[in-house]
Amino acid sequence: MIEVKSLTMRYGNFVALSNVSFQAREREILGLLGPNGAGKTTAMRILTTYLYPTSGTAKIDNDDILENPLAVRRRIGYLPETAPLYPDMQTEEYLTFVACARGLNGSKLLERLRWVREACGIESIWKHSISEISKGFRQRVGLAQALIHDPKVLILDEPTTGLDPLQIIDIRKLIKELAKEKTIIFSTHILQEVEAIADRIVIINEGVVVSQGTQQELANEARARGETKEDLSLEDIFIDLLRPRKRKESFTRNP
Repeated sequence: MIEVKSLTMRYGNFVALSNVSFQAREREILGLLGPNGAGKTTAMRILTTYLYPTSGTAKIDNDDILENPLAVRRRIGYLPETAPLYPDMQTEEYLTFVACARGLNGSKLLERLRWVREACGIESIWKHSISEISKGFRQRVGLAQALIHDPKVLILDEPTTGLDPLQIIDIRKLIKELAKEKTIIFSTHILQEVEAIADRIVIINEGVVVSQGTQQELANEARARGETKEDLSLEDIFIDLLRPRKRKESFTRNP
């Protein structure tokens, strides 16, 4: 469903991504995990066709991001780390605007508005101005705009930012439910988020993929590198991969 091939992104002499490759299968939740500044957001912006890579490419549902960017945009729903909201609009007004921009109208428009209102838990602020609602509700409205057109692929950058613990649980449940029909990539630097919902994990640091696979596969790799703990947590694996001594042995920054 999603195939990323040798993506490299340079800003002058700075390398934000270096030869990054990974795949997300149909109806899979792929967690893109790494510390702040690792390159996760850059990778997502390239997948959404917001950024043009220095080299490499990716395909989403067989459409190349460089050759068919409009087709790619029709297939994806995107929630950036800072949700793209218009504070002077009411929630209903904003989501109607987004839906119409996505080509929805008539009964289909009403159906999708009803669905995102319930699924994202925004009934109580449906008639409120976005400027009046909390950060957590703004994040929910941002998720609703990513879902409004019922995309096949969801790309979520830090989707639980600003949510309280109960809201985080609700969003996790929603993401798992959506994965029954959609392919989902989400980025985070929070290990618990990945452990809770990801089917497979791509760990990225300083613009380089340092490991990828299921948590069990990552644990097996860590043991092969010499880790002796019997029950390795994702935190143990993460620390092992990003430890400076290991990093120098495992990869170099520039391609």
